[in-house]
Formats: sequence, structure tokens, C-alpha cells
Amino acid sequence: MNIKSLFLSAGLALLPLSSAMATVDKTLPFPDDNPTATEIAKQVYFANHFFAYDNFSIGAKRSRNAKAVLIIRDKNGKNSTIALERHLNNNYDDGVIKSRDLAIFRSGKLKGTGLLVTDYVDQDKSSSYSIWLPALRKIRRFAEPAHEDSWGGSAFTFGDVTLRKPEHETHELLGKKKMRSCLGVIPELEGKGFRYVRKLPKRSCRHINKEVYGLKSTPKKAEWWYDHRISMIDTKTFADYRTVYYKDGKLIKIIDRDWGVMDSETESKDPRALFWKYWYGVNLETGQQSWAIIPQRIIDFNRDIKNKFWSEKTLRKIKR
Repeated sequence: MNIKSLFLSAGLALLPLSSAMATVDKTLPFPDDNPTATEIAKQVYFANHFFAYDNFSIGAKRSRNAKAVLIIRDKNGKNSTIALERHLNNNYDDGVIKSRDLAIFRSGKLKGTGLLVTDYVDQDKSSSYSIWLPALRKIRRFAEPAHEDSWGGSAFTFGDVTLRKPEHETHELLGKKKMRSCLGVIPELEGKGFRYVRKLPKRSCRHINKEVYGLKSTPKKAEWWYDHRISMIDTKTFADYRTVYYKDGKLIKIIDRDWGVMDSETESKDPRALFWKYWYGVNLETGQQSWAIIPQRIIDFNRDIKNKFWSEKTLRKIKR
């Protein structure tokens, strides 16, 4: 499965490398036609960090005890499950903080743990992390974790979930093509009943035939865990449906994201006002699969809530 070859075999020329870019925030405008590789990378970051919203919450609504779940399946077929919440806030105008990201783990080995990430306007300043450790009833503060570290023990890394920024890579636009395959799921669990989400989704095929950009992104850091990754990105909304990672010419990891439109009103205001339905990832070197499912009924956005919710005080209130 060589995605780059698929683009090139279709006669799509490799476009030049884009220039360096500034940081991305909620003021980023929707681009004109024919955006550059750099502009596309920025738009993808904008969509994944929900900058179309002042705030965005996964798990804000208590609908029959529904929660987002992260299923981790090892190479032997053994599953572990983590229920979680995630709350992102982009509504800062003090010139210091750009955004804050609060994750709360509600089940599994991490139950009662909270993680608060602060991203700063100064792009040369690393994000700060505060973690609530329920066993110690204490907060530990530390510098930005390694981008390659696993997020929650899953196939997703901190870089995949929150840390990787457009300026960490150089980008090449491979052209445009149509999505030709469904997005991945854990086959053995597809469509089955499951705690917190009632029923696990079936693989998403509704993006087939949508036009996507092919974007090749190469890390600037030498000897990184991947040599490059190629993403399939919706040309109208900048939703990244699939990202494939290569090392030494070998495909090593795939991440699929099923995106949905919140409603017609938000879409008309900004086509990037989207939400995740699920993430699926597979590490082809270890055989581990990870599947994060987010029921739409537990999603809320632009809530009337003060910024102090995104604070260490909230971490200390987490119940185990």
C-alpha cells in the first residue's frame, strides 16, 4: 500500500516544498482556491484543534451514562477499555495562552487521572502539562512529553493527538484524487454492543468518492520514528481522513479519522466546524490496534462556561 505511488501514477505532479509558517490559531481564515501545501497543513491543524469553536467538549453531556471510549487491542486479541472526557478551550485573548486542553480518564487503569495541557501564543515556548494523580492526590507539573510517547497506552502518540504542529514538518502537495476505500475499525468489534456507546459503529464508507488532497509531511527532526507520513485531506473541509506513516520505505502505521458535520448552521459559518466520530489506528510493527469512539450525543460546543474551568482547581476536583 504505497499512497504516494497512487498519486504519482495518476499523473499528479509533485509540487514544490512550501515555506516556513507561523503558528495556527482561531483567526486563521479559510483559504482561497488552490492552497499551498503549507496552507493545507495549517488548515488541518485548525480543524483538529477545533479552532472553529470557542470551546469544544467531548463528554460534557451525561446522556444515559454515555462516554467516549478508547479501545486498545493487543496483537493477541486482548482488549482494554478507557472511558474519557476531553474539553478544549480556544477562547483566550490575553496574548499569552492560545488554548487549553483538559482530558479526564473515567475508567480503566487511568481512572480518576486528569491531564491539563496549556499551549502558548509564543510558538517558541513549549506546551506545559499538569497531571492529577489520584493515588497521590497531587498534581505533578512537567515539560512537554516526547512526541513519540503513547497517548493513554494506545497506538496514537502525543504527537498525533495534540503536540505535532505544522512547523515541525516540511510539506509537499502530491495532488488530488478520490477516496476509494472505507475507514478502518477493529473488525471483531464492528457493529457490536459496547459499554458507554450502546453500539460500536460499522466502518465508515460515506467518504468514498470525496475529493482529497494528498499531503506528504516530513519531520524536520533527524532520525525520527517515521521518515514521512502521507495524509488524505478533504478539499472542502480539511478533514484528514487517513494518515499513513513510513519508515525505511515500509508502511508502519495507519490512522483513520471519521469526521462529521455538527449541523448546517455551524457548517455554513465555517466548513471546518466538524467533529470526530471515531479514530482508528493500527501499529503494523506491533499489531496493536486502537479505536476511539465519540458518540455525537455527548458532544457540546461554545458553552457558556468560564475559562477557570480549564485549571488545576478542576483537576483537584476529579473523583476517582
